[in-house]
Amino acid sequence: MIALYVLLALVVMAVLMTVKVVPQQTAYVAERLGKFYAVLQPGINFIIPFFDRVAYRYTLKESAIDIPEQICITNDNVQVRMDGVIFIQVIDPKKAAYGIADYTFAVTQLAQTTMRSEIGKLALDKTFEERMTINRAVVEAIDEAATGWGVKVLRYEIKNITPPQSVLMAMEKQMQAERERRAVILQSDGEKQAAINVAEGQKQKVVLESEGLRARAINEAQGEASAILSVAEATAESIRLVASAIQHEGGMEAVQLRVAENLVDQFGKLAKTNNTLILPANFADMGSLIATALSVVKSEQKK
Repeated sequence: MIALYVLLALVVMAVLMTVKVVPQQTAYVAERLGKFYAVLQPGINFIIPFFDRVAYRYTLKESAIDIPEQICITNDNVQVRMDGVIFIQVIDPKKAAYGIADYTFAVTQLAQTTMRSEIGKLALDKTFEERMTINRAVVEAIDEAATGWGVKVLRYEIKNITPPQSVLMAMEKQMQAERERRAVILQSDGEKQAAINVAEGQKQKVVLESEGLRARAINEAQGEASAILSVAEATAESIRLVASAIQHEGGMEAVQLRVAENLVDQFGKLAKTNNTLILPANFADMGSLIATALSVVKSEQKK
């Protein structure tokens, strides 16, 4: 009875050693008598007990590896502390098993050395701006070396860049000075724009006032010209009427009477405004004065 139990146990053990269930996204590297035999795929796999064994187990999922913090020296001789994280994936379990002893350690060391090399090419200010360049350089360097390791480097990211405290204080002062400079520039630009706006407003005001004065002067000149033209036309019309009246019967007698009335009226005004009145020598001979005036009128008519 005991022998039956022992035999049953051996059978179960043999079955367990023969059947290997590989989980999804996992690869088992099997060896037969110490030599690589096959990579067991996810699912049920059968091996020969005591001859075959699973030597390595790898996950095919993407994994993240922390890159320890290290001191790097920039191109301008400033020491900065940097760390990062790298994402890798096993794509060839056979190479990962036999191409390198520990691909995780190798990737970590290569990432650190590449990062130190890339930081040494840049000045301190550029290290903050060129993160993507550094990340790409690290990925390319590790990916080229890891082709024989069965590992694919997916991406690399810098987590922290920590300059010395003295450099941080200097950078803070520099940023403060830069902010103050920008504030002064913005204030001066605002004052400049305000002055320009005021000057532009004054210019427009002067232009509008000058245009108003010009329009006013033009209107006044046009009004005066119209008035002078109207007076001239009225005067001309009155002269034409007088000339026409003279040509009719009794016109000359009317002119004589009008001249005599005007002469007397003008001398009367002189007598009112002046204490001294100077009269012509022949003022008593009113007829001769009227005859003289009429001779002027007649001569003008002959012309």
